[in-house]
Amino acid sequence: MGSGYYQTGEQRAERVNDLFAAIAPRYDLINDLQSFGLHRWWKRRLLQLAAVKPGGSALDLCCGTGDVAFALAAAGARTTGVDFSAPMLAVAEARKAKAGGLDGLVFLQGDALRLPFPDAHFDVVTISYGLRNLASVEAGLREMWRVLKPGGRLLVLDFGKPDNAVWRAAYFTYLRLAVPVFGRIFCRNAAAYAYILESLQHYPAQRGVDGMLRALGAPDPRIVSFLGGMMSINVAVKSPG
Repeated sequence: MGSGYYQTGEQRAERVNDLFAAIAPRYDLINDLQSFGLHRWWKRRLLQLAAVKPGGSALDLCCGTGDVAFALAAAGARTTGVDFSAPMLAVAEARKAKAGGLDGLVFLQGDALRLPFPDAHFDVVTISYGLRNLASVEAGLREMWRVLKPGGRLLVLDFGKPDNAVWRAAYFTYLRLAVPVFGRIFCRNAAAYAYILESLQHYPAQRGVDGMLRALGAPDPRIVSFLGGMMSINVAVKSPG
């Protein structure tokens, strides 16, 4: 049975915006619980693969409460975090104010499909657990590729689809039965977290994203998988010049 949150096209963006407005205050806590803290390790791996250079420029799309954006800034990159959810950005701004010393980090409310940046503007572009939620996965990747500099890196961290049928069935069962419980307990909204599985079923996942990156002209993009493909990072480097 569907969660009621998944919609096609622009309607999906509106519903997801409502979802994140509801869960923003407990978002980080629930991420820790439902992933057993592993999301922090996966994000650290994303940062390693990003190979950020001090003084470089980075864009973190669908930045949420700012985990990846803070890490990019701490690595020395001039970092812009963009999200369409004002409540999630409010949490990110509060974290920034509390941390202090992050003058090179800014947060903006915006649409990942209509970025307010010129072509070839960033050395690194990242998106974590956000591509799946966009009104169009392909349009989102095209826009990220547009603002990426030649020689720059694009990285996508998201839920994957294991190739092994048994592993995939166990994984989908966890997402269907266990994850909504966290939403019910901490947000009084089980449907919001049931959305994860529903969106994943419509998402092309790591292999589909790899094909889209190749179609954009990425030479030899990589897929880095975790837990048999339950989570994955797609990595693409834009050809220089």
